[in-house]
Amino acid sequence: MLDKSFLQMNTVFISILIEALPFVLIGVLIAGVIQMFVTEEMVARIMPKNKIGAVLFGAVLGAIFPACECGIVPITRKLIEKGVPVFAAIPFMLTGPIINPVVLFSTYVAFGNRWEVMIYRGSLAMIVAVLLGFILAVQFKNVKVLKNELDAVSRSPFNNETAATVSTPKISFYNKLKGTFVHAVEEFFSVGKYLVIGALIAASMQTYVKTSTLLEIGQGEVSSSLVMMGLAFILSLCSEADAFIASSFQSTFTIGSIVAFLVYGPMLDVKNVLMMLAAFKKKLVVSLVVYITILVLVGSLFL
Repeated sequence: MLDKSFLQMNTVFISILIEALPFVLIGVLIAGVIQMFVTEEMVARIMPKNKIGAVLFGAVLGAIFPACECGIVPITRKLIEKGVPVFAAIPFMLTGPIINPVVLFSTYVAFGNRWEVMIYRGSLAMIVAVLLGFILAVQFKNVKVLKNELDAVSRSPFNNETAATVSTPKISFYNKLKGTFVHAVEEFFSVGKYLVIGALIAASMQTYVKTSTLLEIGQGEVSSSLVMMGLAFILSLCSEADAFIASSFQSTFTIGSIVAFLVYGPMLDVKNVLMMLAAFKKKLVVSLVVYITILVLVGSLFL
């Protein structure tokens, strides 16, 4: 007879996959559209030429682009391949799963139609994304960040010489549409295996790591935020639903630590970190983990 905890882990694993797969499918389909229909010249035209404007543009674009933290990774990778600088693409990746109408409305409803939690969540996410963009603009200036990257840096709108000379061969609409689905399928199988591994790890941790142990640790102001951030990382919840889980901790944790849970989880969790490791070089992913953890923790202490 199978162990009860193993059956529980299996149930959690399947539920995470069912929750995440639709968003991954949407994400890889959008990535396919970007690959076939968005040219480097288009990116160069719409992207602000100064770094401050590019960072803000990426963060605001993410805010109006509803996407799950799983589905947005392949989209971000494709944007960087098209020449979007990393310091604009990463803010887009961070704000997309949090500052969009669906997630903000679910947060408002989950906390009993209270505006403050929704405002705190959106504000902290935007601040973290923008500050991180400025940091990356310094640390990863003219540095290739994608695995198996050919020449995305040279196609960046910040490299005026080469950006103006890149041209895309004419392809018929039918072939572009066909290519969109081909790229989407390839991208799905590329990131899908990391989603499965991440979901399995998250399910195992949810099953065998006791929440009561974490609650005992999180008694201080700093430790409570760290515990809630760790819990968000372990649970790997979809950003459209995590507010309903967070609201159950209102009587146990401070508002700052709850907001830390709501911001940190969509930015970093088990499954999307593995997906980022598959798309980006390790140095970038490690930098993101360190910077996001520090920025969210510090920000939560001011709430």
